[in-house]
Amino acid sequence: MSVMTMTTGNRTRVVSKGRMIGMGVTFVILGLLIFAFFLPGTTVAQKTEFGLNTFTRVEVISLPPLILPTQMAIIAAGLICLGLGAYQLVRGFGRATEVMLGLVVLMFVIAFLTWAARDNAFNLTGILKTTLLLATPIALGGFSGVLSERAGVVNIAIEGMMLSSAFMSTLVGSVTGNLYLGLLGGISIGVLMAALHGLLSVKYKVDQIISGVVINILAVGLTSYLASRFLEKYQELNNPGTFQPIAIPLLSRIPIIGPVLFENNLIVYLLFGLMFAIHFMLFYTRWGLRTRAVGEHPKAADTLGINVFNMRYINVLLSGAVAGVGGAYFTIGSVGRFDEVMTAGKGYIGLAAMIFGKWTPFGAFGASLIFGFADSLQTKLQILNVPIPSEFLLMAPYLATIIAVAGVIGRATPPAADGIPYEK
Repeated sequence: MSVMTMTTGNRTRVVSKGRMIGMGVTFVILGLLIFAFFLPGTTVAQKTEFGLNTFTRVEVISLPPLILPTQMAIIAAGLICLGLGAYQLVRGFGRATEVMLGLVVLMFVIAFLTWAARDNAFNLTGILKTTLLLATPIALGGFSGVLSERAGVVNIAIEGMMLSSAFMSTLVGSVTGNLYLGLLGGISIGVLMAALHGLLSVKYKVDQIISGVVINILAVGLTSYLASRFLEKYQELNNPGTFQPIAIPLLSRIPIIGPVLFENNLIVYLLFGLMFAIHFMLFYTRWGLRTRAVGEHPKAADTLGINVFNMRYINVLLSGAVAGVGGAYFTIGSVGRFDEVMTAGKGYIGLAAMIFGKWTPFGAFGASLIFGFADSLQTKLQILNVPIPSEFLLMAPYLATIIAVAGVIGRATPPAADGIPYEK
C-alpha cells in the first residue's frame, strides 16, 4: 500500500513537473515569437493608436485615444513573456499557472495588434463589442451542451438545433410580424429537435454521437430544401427584421464597457441572464444536484430514488431550448434573414467552448469570448491590410478551437457517465 501511495505520489509530482516545464517553455516560445515576427521592420518613431470610443446611439463619455510607441510596446510585451517563462521554469506559478498563461496570451495579442496597426489607428472598443456579438451564439451553444452533458447525454446535435431555430424564427417572425413570436418559434423547434435526440439516446439507447449527427444532417437537408423552395421564392417570408439594441440608462454611458455590455439587443441580455441562471440552478438547487448526480453516477442516483430517465429528458429539452435561443440570434438577433447553413459550425465551436470551460456556464462564456475575439480579429485585420494571407486569417477561430480542445488550458474531465446510456 505504501509502495502504491509512493508510486502514485511520484507520478503526480512527475505530471506536475512536466506541466510546469511545458508551460514555461510555451511562455518562452511565445516571447521569442514576438521578437522574431513583430519587432523586425518597426522603427523607434512609429506609433500605434488605439481608439477607445465607438459609435453608439447614446451619448457616451468620450476618452482620448491610447497612443503607444510601437517598438517599445512590442519589446515590453516580449520581455514580460520571457520573464514569466523563466520564473515558470525555475519556480513555477503553481495554481496561478493558468492565470499566467492568460497573461502571456494577452501580451502576445497586444504585441500583435500593436504591430498590425503600426502607423495606423485601431478601434479597441469596437473590437470588444464585435467580440461579444460574435461570441453570443457560441456561448449559448456552450450553455446548451453544459445542460445536456451534465446529465450524461452528449449533445453534438446543437448545430442542427441552432440551424433549425434560425430558420423557424425567421419564418414565424416574417409571417406574424412579431419578433417575440419568432423567438418562441425558434425555441420551440429547438425543443422539438432535442426531444428527438432524447428519444433516440435515452429511450432507444442509440449511440449519442450518431443520434446527434443524424439530427445535424436532418437539419441541414430540411432547412436547405425549405429555404430554396419557399424563402427564395417568397422573399416576404425571409424578412422578419431584427431586435434593436436597448441602452440601459446611465450604465450605457460608461466609457468602453458601456457600449460593449449595456447597449445590446434582447438576445444578448438573455445570454447574460441564462449564464447566471444556469450556474445557480446547477450548483445551488436540488435540481442541479440531481442533474450532476445523474451525470456522474446514475445507478447511485437511481438507488436514492432519482428518476434518471426523467432527469435526462428534462435536461436535453432545456438544452434544446437554449440552443433555440442561440439559433434565433443568427437571424432575428443579427442579420434579419435566413441563409442556408448560416450557423457555419458555431454549434460545434460551442461544444469546444463547453470543454474549454470545463462544463460550467461561466467557463463556457469565457471560452466563447476567445473564439469570438479570434473571429472578430480576422475581420479587422483584413481592413488594416495586414500582410498575412486572408486564408490564414479565416482560419483564426478554428485554430483557436483546435488549441483549446488540445487541452492547453489543462486536463478537462467530463462528467463520469457522459455519453453512457443508462440501463436500469
